[in-house]
Amino acid sequence: MFLVALSFAYFAKALSGSYMKSTITQLERRFDIPSYLIGVIDGSFEIGNLLVIAFVSYFGAKLHRPKIIAMGCVLMSIGTFIIALPHFIIGRYEFETSVRWATNSTLNPSPCPVGAAADLTRDGKLLEVPAKGCESESNLSMWIYVLLGNVLRGIGETPVQPLGISYIDDFATEENAALYVGCVQTISVVGPVFGYLLGSLCAKIYVDIGFVKMETITITPADARWVGAWWLGYLIAGVITLLSAIPFWFLPRSLPMSGPQGPEKCTPEQTSFIKTPPPMKHKYPADEHTSFIEMAKDFIPSLRTLLGHPVYLIYLCVTVIQLNSLIGMVTYKPKFIEQHFRQSASKANFLMGVINIPAVALGMFSGGLLMKRLKLNLMGAARFAFGTSLIGYFLSLFFFAMSCENAKIAGVTLSYDSMDRISYDKHPVVTACNSDCLCSPSDWDPVCGENGITYVSPCLAGCSTSAGSGRNTVFSNCSCVGVAGNFTATTGQCLDKDDCDGMFPYFLALSVISSFIISLGGTPGYMILIRCTKPQLKSLALGFHALATRTLAGIPAPIYFGAIIDTTCLKWGQKRCGGIGACRIYNTTAYRIAYLGLTMSLRTASFLICIPGFILLSRQLKREERNAVNAALANGSTELEALRKEELMISNSDQLQQLSDNSTDRETRL
Repeated sequence: MFLVALSFAYFAKALSGSYMKSTITQLERRFDIPSYLIGVIDGSFEIGNLLVIAFVSYFGAKLHRPKIIAMGCVLMSIGTFIIALPHFIIGRYEFETSVRWATNSTLNPSPCPVGAAADLTRDGKLLEVPAKGCESESNLSMWIYVLLGNVLRGIGETPVQPLGISYIDDFATEENAALYVGCVQTISVVGPVFGYLLGSLCAKIYVDIGFVKMETITITPADARWVGAWWLGYLIAGVITLLSAIPFWFLPRSLPMSGPQGPEKCTPEQTSFIKTPPPMKHKYPADEHTSFIEMAKDFIPSLRTLLGHPVYLIYLCVTVIQLNSLIGMVTYKPKFIEQHFRQSASKANFLMGVINIPAVALGMFSGGLLMKRLKLNLMGAARFAFGTSLIGYFLSLFFFAMSCENAKIAGVTLSYDSMDRISYDKHPVVTACNSDCLCSPSDWDPVCGENGITYVSPCLAGCSTSAGSGRNTVFSNCSCVGVAGNFTATTGQCLDKDDCDGMFPYFLALSVISSFIISLGGTPGYMILIRCTKPQLKSLALGFHALATRTLAGIPAPIYFGAIIDTTCLKWGQKRCGGIGACRIYNTTAYRIAYLGLTMSLRTASFLICIPGFILLSRQLKREERNAVNAALANGSTELEALRKEELMISNSDQLQQLSDNSTDRETRL
């Protein structure tokens, strides 16, 4: 029952965590913030963990673990609801557009305004950015709510992993512990499948659904300005997390140990010779009540002992570097698929959930099963984890060869003077063909010209007239599209992605294979952490490992990955009240090299640190084996000496009894 409850809690926290990853581009666009700020929001979950994890892991292991996990699940659900709160207190989403939606309107303004520059600029800005709205609707205060909710989610998640895993390892038999941990970890990877699918579903639904008329929306989910109903998924995830807390309130503090534990399972001969072993120090019976001060006094010495363990320290360094690579890659992978292969956010999330995540789940479960079948010891588990990671590393190198050309956008990736060659130099957007129009170079309202080139806005395409309304608007007499000036353009970017459509299936196939192989080493690698330390330090080792990985990987990785990705942006959006907003289009070549290069560099560094780790682990195992033999010999000689003394005492008592009997006989005869 505890395994089922813990698996559901893992599922709930994994679902909400993966849903957060799937809404990255939605949050960027909704709050008009760059990628590195999204990294700060994403890392705030780990900040919540950092605040309490060491103390929860240490003190929680000596208290009622299931109830502490239940409290954590309730906190997680409250935090998830807070993340969705800004949607209900912020104004409606407004995006930059020059497209009309009202079919009965007689006013059909020209996309290429001409006249007094000062008047037009003022009038345009009045329509687009009301001065009174800028003071009252601060986007900064809104994304702060998301950050604080994520911090609370992190605090609530803290007890689930260290207390749950140590509870299973304490009360399960040793041969089943690896399989049970593998089951829990597998369920935790199934959670993201539903998280990404939920993200895919919500990304298709417009953010203000139910509050605006859908016929007024002139953009599609494939548009860089589209924002899905990101808040809806957080409400669903919050309810699921709240339900996961219920079973833990009814579970006991400790469970009966399985297998022979006492003399009642032994024969009379065994009972007389085999003494019942003393209870293990890391098992905490239900009636044990240690004072807080006594536990606190033991905390610093225990931590010092743990950090003085060389194998544990090496393992910590390797996993911190590997997790930097993994967290950065997973956080921005949907965005990479969107930008590099020109897929919608909904499709990117769907593919992550349906194709990539199941491969990881299968790999983790297979790893736990293989460890049980092969009966791998500590060194065997370490070699297995290292081998699978190395094979996955070499397969991942092929991602560098899977490239797509950037979209052809005049003034961004193409020069107006040379439309046949993509270049990333600074191109002027105002040229001879649109110089008569008073265009804003910062607007992003793309149109697709009849020549297959995307233009930043109908104004910058030199279009003088428009017909139709909403998504069916057609702009005509676009001077930049053709020399004759009678070429047309339609709303949205041009869908020229033939080269990407051919490469994308290969990318997905390689992604699935490499994810499966790397995940095979997940469970054996985790068992190294559990078994390389003393039993009484197990909960603290798990907790401190989680603390270190969250502090040194979970918090910084999304931030510096996001900051590096921001450097590859070619066109930034404009906030309503001025200032840089979210990025609209990236240099896909630079994005690929930065994103994949950083991931592979970190993994290379982790492999180099593994070399001294194997040497230290081998020495530790040999030392433990030698100590075990010496202890066995010492115990054997002690027991033999005790038996000899007992035999001598028995023989002496027999002699005394015999002498006593003889003296009695003599007295009787006398």
